[in-house]
Amino acid sequence: MRLTKSTDIALRIAMRLAVLDEDALPTTREVAEAVAVPYTHAAKVVSRLQHLGVVEARRGRGGGLVLTSAGRTGSLGLLLRELEGVGDVVGCEDEPPCPLRAACRLRGALRTAQEAFFATLDPLSIGDLVGSPTGPILLSLTGRPAD
Repeated sequence: MRLTKSTDIALRIAMRLAVLDEDALPTTREVAEAVAVPYTHAAKVVSRLQHLGVVEARRGRGGGLVLTSAGRTGSLGLLLRELEGVGDVVGCEDEPPCPLRAACRLRGALRTAQEAFFATLDPLSIGDLVGSPTGPILLSLTGRPAD
């Protein structure tokens, strides 16, 4: 299973915010630069993370982004389910639909494997991901504009 680019960016942004002091309040542009993603992509992802309650964006002078406590300690598996969706791994109902869909055992097996993937991540949180050696590397990122 491969995560979408948006989910990858969301995890990088959340991890970067997890290692910063709550007073740091980086802008979306600063975080995008640090994790080497285009600002436009980062802005869309930050909006989604706000909607999920993972990131808080403070406006105005002295504003910026902060990882919420739910974002820091919430289930990584649950977050990935929200970001990725839990649809079928294969396109059984795509156009044209698969002729085996009515009696296929692969679809169920893949659904079980997908859930096992998420279940493996359920006990982990963003906070768990930023311990050493990852945390110090995240703190050292300064980045350049990716757009």
